[in-house]
Amino acid sequence: MTRRNSCRFISLAVALVLLVAAVIGFRGAGHWLIREDPLGLADAIVVLSGSMPARAEEAAEIFRMGYAHEVWVSRPGSPGAELAEMGVRYAGEEDYNREVLIHLGVPETNIQIFPHEIADTEQEVEEVTSLLASEGKTSAIIVTSMQHTRRVRALWQKLAARNQRVIVRAAPQDSFDANHWWRNTHDLFSVLREILGLINAWTGLPVRPPNT
Repeated sequence: MTRRNSCRFISLAVALVLLVAAVIGFRGAGHWLIREDPLGLADAIVVLSGSMPARAEEAAEIFRMGYAHEVWVSRPGSPGAELAEMGVRYAGEEDYNREVLIHLGVPETNIQIFPHEIADTEQEVEEVTSLLASEGKTSAIIVTSMQHTRRVRALWQKLAARNQRVIVRAAPQDSFDANHWWRNTHDLFSVLREILGLINAWTGLPVRPPNT
């Protein structure tokens, strides 16, 4: 084999290895995004907005298992004020999540809705850490979707105080298909959004929520 042919062979082999690695990484992205913690006792269970009613269902199950005695519900921004001016009644996502929790056995007195509206996960994590500090608590179980767990953990590491502890749990009722996430637009866009969100967290959160 001539030197030129040898170099071509090595280049082809390296390209093939990189291609195989890229394919494996692509297919494994769905599982890589899932970053759950073992369950343990905490001061509160937090239902992040989205994927209704799966996250509230899992939060109710964790509550019934006795891991915490309070459930906090995220309150996403809504057109409620504008619709009220038109005389149109609007029930926000937080209201439906509260109803799901009550239906599944969580006493209404043990449910607390975030005092402030949030625009994204960064604000949700900030709201949780703020509530913990204001109420003299230090730990939370955050319930979210499977593909969202790694980003929640990354944001917590950026935003939480040293004495604040989080347990991140995925709602198994969620429909995310980690094995074949590229086969439907919902899962595909979810993976892309999570990867972009992780890059934003890792680079110091240069892209901020609205009105911050």
